[in-house]
Amino acid sequence: MKPKVIGALILAAAAAAAGLFMLFTESTQVTSLTGYLGGEKIGLFEDEEIAGYIRKNYHLEFDYSRAGSLDMVTADLSGRDYLFPSSQTALEYYNEVHGSGRAEEIVFNTPIVLYSHKVVADALIQQGIVTQTDGVYYADMEKLTQLILEEKQWSDIGLTQLYGSFCVDTTDPARSNSGNMFAALLANSLNGGRTVDESTIDDVLPQLKEIFSRTGYMETSSSDLFNQFLRMGVGAKPIIAGYESQLLEYAAEDPEGYSKIKDDVVVIYPSPTVWSTHIYIALDDAGKSGIDALTDPEVQRLAWEKHGFRTSGYSAGSGGSAVSGIPDTITTVMNMPNYSVMKRIIDELS
Repeated sequence: MKPKVIGALILAAAAAAAGLFMLFTESTQVTSLTGYLGGEKIGLFEDEEIAGYIRKNYHLEFDYSRAGSLDMVTADLSGRDYLFPSSQTALEYYNEVHGSGRAEEIVFNTPIVLYSHKVVADALIQQGIVTQTDGVYYADMEKLTQLILEEKQWSDIGLTQLYGSFCVDTTDPARSNSGNMFAALLANSLNGGRTVDESTIDDVLPQLKEIFSRTGYMETSSSDLFNQFLRMGVGAKPIIAGYESQLLEYAAEDPEGYSKIKDDVVVIYPSPTVWSTHIYIALDDAGKSGIDALTDPEVQRLAWEKHGFRTSGYSAGSGGSAVSGIPDTITTVMNMPNYSVMKRIIDELS
């Protein structure tokens, strides 16, 4: 074969190889999306199985900074592709401050629950405030709210080993979603079990402010509060408000740690409770691509089985939970107040 022909073939082969390399590089290039994330979802975003699946199938990765659901709305959004708060209130707050995002989607759901210890749950059962049905603990929210409002002492319900007034620790309702959702539950309970609206909010605000005025330092992150609850024990954190997903995730990620606390830690479902809707808000066109990735059926399955988020087609009835006392479905649910009422609550408790 003539040298010129050989050279031409070599050049053609090199060009073809370069083309294939460019095609492969373009098809596997990973786009990084940057945004703000509620602390309760950090475990999911750092899950390498989920992150690897999203990188492989969607060529995306999520970079994040942790922020409370309300704090992220007023944070510097320069260079951010998404926000991922934990409530409809945060979305409506965002729309008020910035106008509508490019797109939004409810990706996960989880109910607000109370975390306590068996000795506390047993005492509340004796008081007729908590009941147990089919292994699931339920709290009568109107009775529990009155217990807080009347400043009953722990000793009044038979817990002489605990100091001070009965209270439920929560995150700061002016900065964190779990806190403002629990504040809404209290407001509804003060309103006779009916969702507070513009005509009734003024009637319950003084009592709601009184309850929170007696609360000491409040965390701004639900994950920080939950970790404190696990570490500090019944003496420091007898009962807290949080997300159902938190204990389910802890049990899946740290089975050995969960085995040490499973006979003590109790999940109590407020009756009624409210749903926390985890809404992904795309701030730009790049951020919109995250919606398809997070709503992928495989991601949704892993979100339930490994992180406790109730997702499309996956709940306690479909398995995947090592935690006892988790109902298949959440049936006793109350509507959250609308945004204008929630804004009044948040402003008054700031």
